[in-house]
Amino acid sequence: WHFIGHLQSNKVRYIAPFIHLIHGVDSYSLLKEINKQGIRNNRTIDCLLQVYIAREETKFGLDGQELDTLIDRITHIPQMVEQDGALHNFRVKGIMGMASFTNNKDLIRSEFRYLKSRFDRYTQTSTQNLQFCTLSMGMSGDYTIALEEGSNMVRIGSLVFGEREQTP
Repeated sequence: WHFIGHLQSNKVRYIAPFIHLIHGVDSYSLLKEINKQGIRNNRTIDCLLQVYIAREETKFGLDGQELDTLIDRITHIPQMVEQDGALHNFRVKGIMGMASFTNNKDLIRSEFRYLKSRFDRYTQTSTQNLQFCTLSMGMSGDYTIALEEGSNMVRIGSLVFGEREQTP
């Protein structure tokens, strides 16, 4: 099972026993809660960091500076054990992002290109908690552009299941 969407810290305990991959981690405090629930369930929980690449305020994620800071924090976990306790029950497998909801293919391509550049920056960094191998970008409307720009995971729910019905 993959958890896709914005995850609140107080909901992690419900998915921790069985989740395979959490998409959309956007804070260190959420990683700490995922780690806590990983310990409680005697497992390591894989995650993707969500990067804000769209030109829309309705999307979540880390900006470039926040991403750098969080990754720096993760790579220095051994030195932080005294401060935060053992942080060995989560693993960041990569990053994900959602492009702007627009027909402007050039804008979408530039957003995906930016995310790919961030991914490439960290693929050489590997620690127990940081093992970049997944670049998740592209949904039903823009997955072809995402694949052209280097995505190795797409989310194509509406192509498989159909469009959602709008509730009145």
